[in-house]
Amino acid sequence: MTITAKSQLPNIFSQNLESITSNSDGSLPTLGAELVYTQDGAGRYLTFCWQHSELLGLKTEKIVDQLNQTQIFTPVDKVAYLERLHRILTSLIPERFQCWFSYHQELFELDLVISPIMPSLGTAATTVLVMGRLLQATINKKQVGVTIKTATQIELVLRSQQHQKLVNRITRNIRRTLDLDIIWQQTVDSLGKALGLERCIICQPCSSKVEVKAEYHQPELSSMIGSQIDIASEPAFAQALATLEPVVMDVSGYSESGRYKTLVVATCYQDQANGLVVLSWQDQCYTLTESELELAKEAADQLGTAIAHATLYKELEAARQKAEDASRLKSEFLANVSHEIRTPLNGMIGFLKLILEGMADDTQEKNQFLEEAHQLSIHLLHIINDILDIAKIEAGKMELAYAPVKLGELFTDVENFMRPQAEMKNLSFQMQMPATSDEIIVQSNYQRLLQVMLNLVNNAIKFTHEGGITVSADLVLKKAKTQFQGQQFPGMVKVRVADTGIGVSLDKQDKLFQLFSQVDGSRTRQYGGTGLGLAISQKLVEAMGGEVHFYSLGEGLGSTVTFTVPLYQQPVIVSSNDGGSTKSS
Repeated sequence: MTITAKSQLPNIFSQNLESITSNSDGSLPTLGAELVYTQDGAGRYLTFCWQHSELLGLKTEKIVDQLNQTQIFTPVDKVAYLERLHRILTSLIPERFQCWFSYHQELFELDLVISPIMPSLGTAATTVLVMGRLLQATINKKQVGVTIKTATQIELVLRSQQHQKLVNRITRNIRRTLDLDIIWQQTVDSLGKALGLERCIICQPCSSKVEVKAEYHQPELSSMIGSQIDIASEPAFAQALATLEPVVMDVSGYSESGRYKTLVVATCYQDQANGLVVLSWQDQCYTLTESELELAKEAADQLGTAIAHATLYKELEAARQKAEDASRLKSEFLANVSHEIRTPLNGMIGFLKLILEGMADDTQEKNQFLEEAHQLSIHLLHIINDILDIAKIEAGKMELAYAPVKLGELFTDVENFMRPQAEMKNLSFQMQMPATSDEIIVQSNYQRLLQVMLNLVNNAIKFTHEGGITVSADLVLKKAKTQFQGQQFPGMVKVRVADTGIGVSLDKQDKLFQLFSQVDGSRTRQYGGTGLGLAISQKLVEAMGGEVHFYSLGEGLGSTVTFTVPLYQQPVIVSSNDGGSTKSS
């Protein structure tokens, strides 16, 4: 049987329908269930009864029409309404909510309760019973004494509700992660798609500029990711960062589509700006209301808090990783040092024990054992001195006395110490000095400068198996005097130690000057050493007013280490050929 709007409803429903009477002020009284209808899962009306039907101009026979299911009394947000309908049919749990309906050019806000009509045992629910009452409408006040609002006002209310839902959804999403990149990208995507924006970007303040970290934009627009925008050139950016209040402006710069509006909102945490959200949309679209600006500020505050938490988490993760790396490096260092100390110590004990037990065949062999033990003791002393040096440097207690040092004497001592080691490995060993008529003198500490050069040359020999090592010096004369220890110097001397050894891959070169570190553990085991040599050399050179740099094109391509020290006085240059070179800057 076909059920129409004029069909009789059960008594349980009809007893809630009251006659319409107006108050003296023209407003409708608070009514109970003045509206009752049933629907199927597709939202089609099966029955419809409303006490206001004739008064409000609704034709109930057109609303329920089994032959023509084109509905003329429909929810404004039909998708959300049908989603709720399906949820109720699935869960069998009634829900109460407020919803706007449209009928021709008129709008009605209704307070509804939707309940599932319980199915037979073993079958699914397919229909719902809806009861409700009218809250407000856009019809003529003379027709019915209800609170009237214009269609524009209704649209603003609906839009505000949609924006509130959007903010809630964004807030839920950003609370699910501490990944800053995901937070930024989810936010711009959600805003851009939901609001139909031309462009939406999030920028991170950096000194006097902001950098675009995430972006949503229409396909015809070019990307701005990674761009840096000068704050001084964008007054709206500066104003938003300074006041932490939303700024709306009419501009025509970022979009190729003509004039448009831009909303700039600063994200903040504890009243400190930590980002900028910039939304752009076509000028012919809607104008933001005060409530929407407040909503934008609320969303920015939520985003600012999420950014602060994610940043803090990232910093904590970096600090934790750094602490773990430091702990690991120190553990490796202790293992290496214990091995480096134990090796010469065991040798010394062994040779001395042979002597004490009378194992030497003659005086010559006995002296040989003593010589070996002495050499091992010197090696052990160097290791202990390295450890003490780095401890002093780390504690800030390294004190150096500076005096003029003759570079020629320094090079001679280095050659005397290191040439025998190079020749034992069949490596060539060259020392090159600039050709000058007088001594090249630097301002430094002789013992520490010698220590640096021995460290660098020893490393070059250790890691070179064929080819050779070249130690050279260049004069770098300065137009402006070099300042160090309150004195002025004419320039610098750059010392270069180059080898044809195993080299270092580009991605591992940053580890070379870390304390307690070598490039990798296999090198530590193969070549020995504490991992302090380069770190100590760098600290000493910096303390003596210079810089240390390392160069290598990659594994197997050799290495070059350079360091500089202040030039005490400018020598007379004889020639720059064959003996070295002179530079000026």
